[in-house]
Amino acid sequence: MVELTTTLALAVVIAVVVLIALVVLIRSYRTARPDEALIITGRSATKPSKVVVGARSVVYPFVNKAYTLSLASRSVQVTVEGISKNGIKLSLQGVAQVKVGGDEENVRLAAQRFLQQQDQIERYTQDILAGSLRSVVGTLTVEQIIHERAALAKSVQDVALESLNNQGLIVDTLQISSVEDDTNYLRNLGRPESAQVEKAAAIAEANARQEAAEKQAVSDEGIAIAQQRLAIRRAELKEQTDARQAAADAAGPLAQAEQRQAIIQREEQVAVRQAELKERQLDTEVRRPADAAKYQAEQEAASLLARRRAEAEARRADGLAEAESLEAAGRAEAAAVQAKAEAYQQFNDAAVIDRLVEVLPKIARELAAPYGNIKDLTVISNDGAGQLSRNIAGNVNDTVTMLEKMTGVDLRQLVNRVASDRTQPPAPATPAPVVVDGHHDEPLDGRVG
Repeated sequence: MVELTTTLALAVVIAVVVLIALVVLIRSYRTARPDEALIITGRSATKPSKVVVGARSVVYPFVNKAYTLSLASRSVQVTVEGISKNGIKLSLQGVAQVKVGGDEENVRLAAQRFLQQQDQIERYTQDILAGSLRSVVGTLTVEQIIHERAALAKSVQDVALESLNNQGLIVDTLQISSVEDDTNYLRNLGRPESAQVEKAAAIAEANARQEAAEKQAVSDEGIAIAQQRLAIRRAELKEQTDARQAAADAAGPLAQAEQRQAIIQREEQVAVRQAELKERQLDTEVRRPADAAKYQAEQEAASLLARRRAEAEARRADGLAEAESLEAAGRAEAAAVQAKAEAYQQFNDAAVIDRLVEVLPKIARELAAPYGNIKDLTVISNDGAGQLSRNIAGNVNDTVTMLEKMTGVDLRQLVNRVASDRTQPPAPATPAPVVVDGHHDEPLDGRVG
């Protein structure tokens, strides 16, 4: 347990030490701005101090110490009084832009002289430039100083260069702003030139006026000519305008007449077009439907006529067929009746009786059939069942009477005659065969079955 506690304590201590070391290391980093130099001191005597310009470096605590030196440009005013080469006392004013050189050597030189008193750089530079300017003025005449100020400034920089460079300083620019004197030399110096300038100016002004007058005359002449041409042109234009106006005035009615004519023609075209459209509309809405209705009526009439003709032909054919059928049936029936008539004409009384004997039982059976279908019959009569027999016999008698009327043959008389003939001896001749309903019966032998 004790060992664990010791280990944890040791770990905590190590972590704290590492954290402190990191904080110290982070705080040890120093960065120089672009307009300043960083001078790091505290190294061994064999190694000079370190100069850092616009970069970052480590400043170890308790070992190194860092200082900053401004590399910004400084404006320095220079005012001197000097005597020119031709003995004229002059007062000159100028302005210079001075700064510490940006290389390591100039920084070291400036740091040795101005690190703790950087505000003295302007004054030191001002003294150096003033002395250089004063010495240069003594080598030049007033005319050179006035007319060659750029050369003057260049000469001053060249003279001050060595002195400033030894201090790690450089002059970016130097300008002479003014040159004055107390004896009006500069004013008088300019008078001949001013007079010459005035004379030249007067001559130039006279020449200019003469030239201007000549040019004015020429201009006036040109203006007059131009005005004359303008008047002529205006007259021509007015004549043309009047002619065009007259033509326009005359063209107005003509244009109106042409317009009316065009309108009439257009109205005629519209009327023709409307007539054509009306004709087409009439053709579309009246004629074509009428023609179509007429054609449809004609087609329907033709179809109806054809159908009626077909129906008439069919009815005619049906009538002819039916007539032919009826005619054929009639002919057949007439032939049959004729044959039967002929056959009956050939029947003798015995044959008739024979046929009658064959038919009468059937008639009597049909007449008695209704009574045969009666299961129980009660007759209410004084005669009893005899009346029933008489009724049936009466029906048979009525039937025979009906047959006599239909055939015109007195069946009772025929039966009596046949009965009398049977009492007589038979005739020697053999009777001929009789044809009934198309069948040949056997020759009668004088007996009626």
